[in-house]
Amino acid sequence: MTTRQPLYPGTFYHIYNRGNNHQPVFFERRDYALFLERCPRFIDPVAEVFAYCLLPNHFHLLVRIREEDTLLPVLEQKDKPFKPAVRTLPDFISDQFSNLFNSFTRTMNNRHDRDGNLFKRPFQRVEVGSDSYLIQLVCYIHFNPQKHGLIENFRKWRFSSYPALLSAAATRLQRAAVLEWFGGLEAFRAVHEGGMQDGGLGELTLEG
Repeated sequence: MTTRQPLYPGTFYHIYNRGNNHQPVFFERRDYALFLERCPRFIDPVAEVFAYCLLPNHFHLLVRIREEDTLLPVLEQKDKPFKPAVRTLPDFISDQFSNLFNSFTRTMNNRHDRDGNLFKRPFQRVEVGSDSYLIQLVCYIHFNPQKHGLIENFRKWRFSSYPALLSAAATRLQRAAVLEWFGGLEAFRAVHEGGMQDGGLGELTLEG
Protein backbone atom coordinates (compact mmCIF):
# COMPACT_ATOMS: atom_id res chain seq x y z
CA MET A 1 0.00 0.00 0.00
CA THR A 2 1.37 3.43 -0.98
CA THR A 3 1.93 5.80 1.95
CA ARG A 4 0.48 9.22 1.28
CA GLN A 5 2.71 12.24 1.86
CA PRO A 6 1.39 14.71 4.45
CA LEU A 7 -0.12 18.04 3.45
CA TYR A 8 1.22 20.75 5.74
CA PRO A 9 -0.34 24.12 6.65
CA GLY A 10 0.88 27.19 4.78
CA THR A 11 2.36 25.13 1.92
CA PHE A 12 1.67 25.16 -1.82
CA TYR A 13 0.91 21.82 -3.52
CA HIS A 14 0.23 20.56 -6.98
CA ILE A 15 -2.65 18.12 -6.44
CA TYR A 16 -3.39 15.83 -9.36
CA ASN A 17 -4.83 12.44 -10.14
CA ARG A 18 -6.12 10.32 -12.99
CA GLY A 19 -8.81 7.74 -13.48
CA ASN A 20 -8.37 4.30 -11.98
CA ASN A 21 -6.93 1.99 -14.68
CA HIS A 22 -6.63 5.08 -16.94
CA GLN A 23 -10.41 5.25 -17.32
CA PRO A 24 -12.30 8.55 -17.76
CA VAL A 25 -13.34 10.52 -14.70
CA PHE A 26 -15.50 13.06 -16.54
CA PHE A 27 -17.99 11.61 -19.01
CA GLU A 28 -19.99 14.67 -20.04
CA ARG A 29 -20.07 18.42 -19.54
CA ARG A 30 -22.21 18.36 -16.42
CA ASP A 31 -19.65 16.10 -14.70
CA TYR A 32 -16.98 18.80 -14.96
CA ALA A 33 -19.44 21.32 -13.56
CA LEU A 34 -20.30 19.02 -10.65
CA PHE A 35 -16.64 18.62 -9.66
CA LEU A 36 -16.18 22.40 -9.61
CA GLU A 37 -19.40 22.82 -7.61
CA ARG A 38 -18.25 20.29 -5.01
CA CYS A 39 -14.78 21.80 -4.55
CA PRO A 40 -15.81 24.73 -2.29
CA ARG A 41 -17.66 22.45 0.11
CA PHE A 42 -14.65 20.23 0.76
CA ILE A 43 -11.59 22.27 -0.22
CA ASP A 44 -12.38 25.84 0.92
CA PRO A 45 -12.17 24.93 4.64
CA VAL A 46 -8.58 23.68 4.24
CA ALA A 47 -7.04 25.31 1.15
CA GLU A 48 -7.08 28.20 -1.32
CA VAL A 49 -7.19 27.34 -5.02
CA PHE A 50 -4.96 29.26 -7.44
CA ALA A 51 -5.30 27.29 -10.69
CA TYR A 52 -6.98 24.17 -12.05
CA CYS A 53 -7.65 22.16 -15.16
CA LEU A 54 -10.05 19.25 -15.58
CA LEU A 55 -9.51 16.81 -18.45
CA PRO A 56 -11.43 13.67 -19.46
CA ASN A 57 -9.24 11.24 -17.50
CA HIS A 58 -7.35 13.42 -15.00
CA PHE A 59 -7.23 16.79 -13.24
CA HIS A 60 -4.74 19.30 -11.84
CA LEU A 61 -5.13 21.71 -8.91
CA LEU A 62 -2.69 24.27 -7.54
CA VAL A 63 -3.57 24.95 -3.92
CA ARG A 64 -2.13 26.49 -0.79
CA ILE A 65 -3.06 24.82 2.48
CA ARG A 66 -4.44 27.30 4.99
CA GLU A 67 -2.46 28.27 8.09
CA GLU A 68 -2.72 26.17 11.25
CA ASP A 69 -4.59 28.84 13.24
CA THR A 70 -7.30 28.80 10.56
CA LEU A 71 -7.42 25.00 10.26
CA LEU A 72 -7.61 24.05 13.93
CA PRO A 73 -11.04 25.61 14.60
CA VAL A 74 -12.41 23.83 11.51
CA LEU A 75 -10.98 20.51 12.65
CA GLU A 76 -12.22 20.95 16.21
CA GLN A 77 -15.70 21.72 14.89
CA LYS A 78 -15.75 18.59 12.73
CA ASP A 79 -14.02 16.26 15.24
CA LYS A 80 -15.34 16.80 18.76
CA PRO A 81 -13.27 16.28 20.80
CA PHE A 82 -10.15 16.61 18.61
CA LYS A 83 -7.53 14.00 19.58
CA PRO A 84 -4.16 14.84 17.94
CA ALA A 85 -2.75 11.42 18.83
CA VAL A 86 -5.52 9.77 16.81
CA ARG A 87 -5.95 12.17 13.88
CA THR A 88 -3.29 14.71 12.98
CA LEU A 89 -3.85 17.99 11.17
CA PRO A 90 -2.20 16.70 7.95
CA ASP A 91 -4.54 13.68 8.12
CA PHE A 92 -7.53 15.99 8.31
CA ILE A 93 -6.31 18.06 5.36
CA SER A 94 -5.74 14.97 3.18
CA ASP A 95 -9.10 13.56 4.22
CA GLN A 96 -10.88 16.69 2.97
CA PHE A 97 -9.46 16.13 -0.52
CA SER A 98 -10.28 12.42 -0.33
CA ASN A 99 -13.83 13.26 0.76
CA LEU A 100 -14.23 15.45 -2.33
CA PHE A 101 -13.08 12.66 -4.63
CA ASN A 102 -15.22 10.05 -2.83
CA SER A 103 -18.31 12.26 -2.95
CA PHE A 104 -17.77 12.91 -6.65
CA THR A 105 -17.24 9.18 -7.28
CA ARG A 106 -20.52 8.25 -5.60
CA THR A 107 -22.43 10.68 -7.80
CA MET A 108 -20.64 9.47 -10.95
CA ASN A 109 -21.39 5.86 -10.09
CA ASN A 110 -25.09 6.65 -9.69
CA ARG A 111 -25.23 8.97 -12.68
CA HIS A 112 -23.42 6.65 -15.10
CA ASP A 113 -24.45 3.22 -13.79
CA ARG A 114 -20.97 2.20 -12.71
CA ASP A 115 -19.29 1.00 -9.51
CA GLY A 116 -15.87 0.87 -7.90
CA ASN A 117 -13.10 3.43 -7.56
CA LEU A 118 -13.11 6.30 -10.04
CA PHE A 119 -9.68 7.71 -9.13
CA LYS A 120 -6.29 6.15 -8.40
CA ARG A 121 -5.44 6.01 -4.69
CA PRO A 122 -3.84 7.83 -3.02
CA PHE A 123 -4.23 11.07 -4.95
CA GLN A 124 -0.94 12.63 -6.04
CA ARG A 125 0.60 15.67 -4.39
CA VAL A 126 3.86 17.55 -5.04
CA GLU A 127 5.08 20.36 -2.81
CA VAL A 128 5.83 23.60 -4.68
CA GLY A 129 9.07 24.99 -3.35
CA SER A 130 9.77 28.22 -5.24
CA ASP A 131 8.07 31.24 -6.80
CA SER A 132 9.49 30.42 -10.24
CA TYR A 133 8.02 26.93 -10.01
CA LEU A 134 4.62 28.42 -9.15
CA ILE A 135 4.62 30.45 -12.37
CA GLN A 136 5.79 27.48 -14.41
CA LEU A 137 3.16 25.23 -12.84
CA VAL A 138 0.28 27.62 -13.52
CA CYS A 139 1.22 27.64 -17.21
CA TYR A 140 1.71 23.87 -17.26
CA ILE A 141 -1.75 23.32 -15.80
CA HIS A 142 -3.38 25.64 -18.34
CA PHE A 143 -1.50 24.14 -21.31
CA ASN A 144 -2.61 20.56 -20.54
CA PRO A 145 -5.63 20.35 -22.89
CA GLN A 146 -3.52 21.47 -25.84
CA LYS A 147 -0.58 19.29 -24.78
CA HIS A 148 -2.80 16.22 -24.86
CA GLY A 149 -4.35 17.13 -28.21
CA LEU A 150 -7.82 17.73 -26.80
CA ILE A 151 -8.06 21.19 -28.33
CA GLU A 152 -5.98 23.31 -30.68
CA ASN A 153 -5.98 26.37 -28.43
CA PHE A 154 -5.69 25.93 -24.65
CA ARG A 155 -7.42 29.30 -24.14
CA LYS A 156 -10.71 27.82 -25.35
CA TRP A 157 -10.81 24.87 -22.95
CA ARG A 158 -13.92 25.36 -20.82
CA PHE A 159 -12.73 23.51 -17.72
CA SER A 160 -9.60 25.48 -16.87
CA SER A 161 -8.91 28.43 -14.59
CA TYR A 162 -7.28 30.40 -17.43
CA PRO A 163 -10.47 32.28 -18.51
CA ALA A 164 -11.46 33.04 -14.92
CA LEU A 165 -8.01 34.47 -14.15
CA LEU A 166 -8.32 36.81 -17.13
CA SER A 167 -11.87 37.82 -16.27
CA ALA A 168 -13.07 40.52 -13.89
CA ALA A 169 -16.03 38.40 -12.77
CA ALA A 170 -16.29 37.14 -9.19
CA THR A 171 -14.34 33.95 -8.54
CA ARG A 172 -13.20 31.76 -5.65
CA LEU A 173 -9.77 31.55 -7.25
CA GLN A 174 -6.94 33.57 -5.74
CA ARG A 175 -6.83 35.69 -8.88
CA ALA A 176 -5.03 38.72 -7.47
CA ALA A 177 -2.19 36.59 -6.09
CA VAL A 178 -1.72 34.68 -9.36
CA LEU A 179 -1.61 37.84 -11.46
CA GLU A 180 0.85 39.39 -9.02
CA TRP A 181 3.21 36.38 -9.46
CA PHE A 182 3.32 37.14 -13.18
CA GLY A 183 3.59 40.91 -12.80
CA GLY A 184 0.05 41.78 -13.82
CA LEU A 185 -2.66 40.78 -16.25
CA GLU A 186 -0.81 41.55 -19.47
CA ALA A 187 2.33 39.78 -18.26
CA PHE A 188 0.20 36.77 -17.30
CA ARG A 189 -1.18 36.66 -20.82
CA ALA A 190 2.26 37.21 -22.41
CA VAL A 191 3.98 34.47 -20.39
CA HIS A 192 1.30 32.00 -21.44
CA GLU A 193 1.74 33.02 -25.06
CA GLY A 194 5.50 32.66 -24.83
CA GLY A 195 5.28 29.33 -23.05
CA MET A 196 3.30 27.77 -25.88
CA GLN A 197 5.69 29.18 -28.47
CA ASP A 198 8.59 27.60 -26.58
CA GLY A 199 6.94 24.18 -26.56
CA GLY A 200 4.83 24.39 -23.44
CA LEU A 201 7.45 24.74 -20.68
CA GLY A 202 9.27 21.50 -21.33
CA GLU A 203 11.29 21.74 -18.09
CA LEU A 204 8.26 20.60 -16.12
CA THR A 205 8.03 16.81 -16.31
CA LEU A 206 5.05 15.70 -14.29
CA GLU A 207 2.67 12.80 -14.77
CA GLY A 208 -0.35 13.95 -16.80
